[in-house]
Amino acid sequence: MSATSQIMIEQPCYTLINLPQDVEQPTEMKLREDLEKGDNKIKAEALKKVIQLMLNGEKFPSLLMTIIRFVMPVADHTLKKLLLIFWEIVPKNTPDGKLMQEMILVCDAYRRDLQHPNEFIRGSTLRFLCKLKEPELLEPLMPSIRACLDYKHNYVRRNAVMAIFTIYKNFNFLMPDAPEIIANFLEREQDMSCKRNAFMMLIHADQERALNYLSSCIDQVNSFGDILQLVIVELIYKVCHANPSERARFIRCVYALLNSSSPAVRYEAAGTLITLSSAPSAVKAAASCYIDLIVKESDNNVKLIVLDKIIQLKEVPSHEKVLQELVMDILRVLSSPDIEVRKKTLNLCLDLVSSRTISEMVLVLKKELSKTNNANELEDMDKYRQLLVRTLHQMTIKFPDTASSIIGSVIEYLSDSNELAAADVLVFVREIIHKLPTLKELILQKMLEIFSLIKSVKIVRGSLWILGEYCDSIEDIQSLLTQVRQSLGDIPIVDDEVKRAAGLDNKQDEQILKSNISTGTQQLVTADGTYATQSAFVSSSASANDKDDADKRPPLRAFLIKGDFFIASALARTLTKLAVKYSKLVHGNQTKQNRFNAETMLIMASILHYGKSGMAKKPINEDDTDSINICLRVLSENSPFVLNLINSQSAAALSNMLDAKLSDECQSGWLKQTKKKIKSQQIQADDPLRFGQLISNSDLIEKEDVFDMTLKQAIGLFNKKDDDFILSSKLNKVTQLTGFSDPVYSEAYVHVNQYDIVLDVLIVNQTTDTLQNLTLELATLGDLKLVEKPQSLTLAPRDFTNIKANIKVASTENGIIFGNIVYDISGATSDRNCVVLNDIHIDIMDYIVPAQCTDQEFLQMWVLFEWENKVVVNTNIKDLNEYLEHIIKSTNMKCLTPEKALSGDCGFMAANLYAKSIFGEDVLANVSIEKSLHNPDSNVHGHIRIRAKSQGMALSMGDKINLTQKQIKN
Repeated sequence: MSATSQIMIEQPCYTLINLPQDVEQPTEMKLREDLEKGDNKIKAEALKKVIQLMLNGEKFPSLLMTIIRFVMPVADHTLKKLLLIFWEIVPKNTPDGKLMQEMILVCDAYRRDLQHPNEFIRGSTLRFLCKLKEPELLEPLMPSIRACLDYKHNYVRRNAVMAIFTIYKNFNFLMPDAPEIIANFLEREQDMSCKRNAFMMLIHADQERALNYLSSCIDQVNSFGDILQLVIVELIYKVCHANPSERARFIRCVYALLNSSSPAVRYEAAGTLITLSSAPSAVKAAASCYIDLIVKESDNNVKLIVLDKIIQLKEVPSHEKVLQELVMDILRVLSSPDIEVRKKTLNLCLDLVSSRTISEMVLVLKKELSKTNNANELEDMDKYRQLLVRTLHQMTIKFPDTASSIIGSVIEYLSDSNELAAADVLVFVREIIHKLPTLKELILQKMLEIFSLIKSVKIVRGSLWILGEYCDSIEDIQSLLTQVRQSLGDIPIVDDEVKRAAGLDNKQDEQILKSNISTGTQQLVTADGTYATQSAFVSSSASANDKDDADKRPPLRAFLIKGDFFIASALARTLTKLAVKYSKLVHGNQTKQNRFNAETMLIMASILHYGKSGMAKKPINEDDTDSINICLRVLSENSPFVLNLINSQSAAALSNMLDAKLSDECQSGWLKQTKKKIKSQQIQADDPLRFGQLISNSDLIEKEDVFDMTLKQAIGLFNKKDDDFILSSKLNKVTQLTGFSDPVYSEAYVHVNQYDIVLDVLIVNQTTDTLQNLTLELATLGDLKLVEKPQSLTLAPRDFTNIKANIKVASTENGIIFGNIVYDISGATSDRNCVVLNDIHIDIMDYIVPAQCTDQEFLQMWVLFEWENKVVVNTNIKDLNEYLEHIIKSTNMKCLTPEKALSGDCGFMAANLYAKSIFGEDVLANVSIEKSLHNPDSNVHGHIRIRAKSQGMALSMGDKINLTQKQIKN
């Protein structure tokens, strides 16, 4: 039975009440007095209390006749609803299992309600009858239930159909001709909800009649309501899978439902069409339907779900070719403002783009990139710009011919105010200029044009490295040096800043400086023994407007004023490279060599002087000072060995880094490509047949007997997944809830299914008594929620049963499920018996999956996340790499630190780990561990810092690591 029909049948027959939990429990005598009074409100309150107490395990057998005498005859609608709840939960059998005599009076009341002129009372009673499990009560009501099929109101008729359906399913001997009655009803019925219920019953009770009806009106399907169309799609799916020869009969109907006005019908029809036919026309029609649904649907969750369907289509090699023709239609989804939808869309289009569509896709993405300049138009503008830049980057690597049309538009965003987007552009440019030398001139020209507009110091550093590495001609070198001079301003920097501080312009010089001495100007001795001149009159005003003055300076000068001298060391290395290259290009002209070297050394010395003068906000540190001094020494000594390092080793280091990055990407995508390759393998007509049981041991990967292997698969010991046999016994997820000596034995299989948990609980009656009203009562701690309360049941002696309970999960936190089993013993007069269950601990690892992010994204999240959990390493593992591998395996996290950086014999190790939950929550970890090299038998020690956006995520991950360490130690 489908989920929709199951929900329709088993929905509660009431829409009621919020019962208070902390009310004082009244006595049975007080309840009887209230029920016998004439006021309907008092009766309703009393009946609510009775229902609440009975749900909590109390028994009021003496109140049954009171309710029959004084409450049942009342025509009040509230009391009618409360009575339906009461009759659902009240025990209807005597201790020996026979129907109570009082139920005859209740049955008569049911009959009167089924004949009541009010449609609400009739319909509510019919819904209630779906819950009855006593055929003795239902048998006298069958004529009245049949009569409700002809009632004028559709609410009564559709509930009558569901009542007949339920009764026929549970007790078909009460109405053996129910399918025929419902088929006749379906022919004459006009209301869509009634037709839907009737058609659904025929699907499950008499499928042949349902098919005959569908064949008779197959041309009118588009005019039906959406609820009926959904059931029709369900029938076609079932029939065509059970009998493939029926596909040609109904596939035209599925095509027609692709144009339904209901999005739900179109979604189900598209999914059914794909399962029925793998023809390119069917795949294209279904994919087009999915795309149209994504574009028109406003709910982002729906967009993501339908996008996943298209991604699943792409995984089939034969379908991927069809989807490649629709890649431009898929790009229409970028109109959605949600960043997750856009991210998934761009990744999908990147996988589907081909040489035929690459040019059109580039134009669309460049247009989208230009739209991001309007900050008021879209949300998450910076993140979207990052996604577009990365997509264009990957497209350029995949299709190098498009680089020339992309690179010009992308380089402009080096001057973007968003540092992350500009950093992605810089990575893009660095890889393209290295892999595509033909574009070097174009890239250098664009970068030189935009260099003075770059706002971020990090982007300036990266741009200087690229320009210094790849400017090889005399013209490019001179152009870069000109840009550096313009970005630094006048040099020496100290003298120029002194003039500015004194309010001088460039044309005023020493005469005015001398006059300042007599008007309050003082000379200051700096740390290195040099002199700095400062006007006492203007110093205070200059410091007050320091930020404004820095903003008016050229870019590089502004960075130095703010005290960021790391850019100075990067600039010094770039100038050294330029000087070395220039000297090589003008090898025969010593004058030009000396002039260029002198100019670069003047810039470095001027920066070094300014950093030590104390005029900047922060003085230059020793590392940057040493770096600049080394560059000055290289230019002054001209050592061939050092010059060779400068000329060749930088490019070699970049090449190694890009190769390692490519290797990581290939390794992460290997499994995906392997799956595609396996799916694309075809069996030829002349290939020999392979009988599994006859394969020799030498043909097996695992060198294992096929019979033994298949036997283990049959009993659940092995599961074939991704070409590896993984131990995945179902018994590992079974939790024992009670002891073997308890009267009721219970155990549960915990099945985690993405956003919910299904508990399959086995309950065994180990006594010789009949257990009545046996109820599994569950409660949760953490971000877990019990969907519905399991129903009560009766368990015969030595019998067993299975009860399923659904629990929704809202976030990635450790949760606990606890509860008990309560029951009555047949013939006993004592209180209810209770067996307390062991707790079920939900593992956070069921919701954590490894994920990949860039170093910039990791650092950004590390700064933003406010919750940190520091775990001290306490283990008996003696090898650093072994401990790291164990942490990665036990936490489902991915190591972002390259493998080469972790290799080698060293006494300490630092690595970054990253994972993501299925709910979109990020968790970061930094592993800092060490061990003594002098004592090989010493254990690994250190700490692991965990950061997450939520407190529960950080604490749960820390608890998991601590638990894993204890298991190792023991």
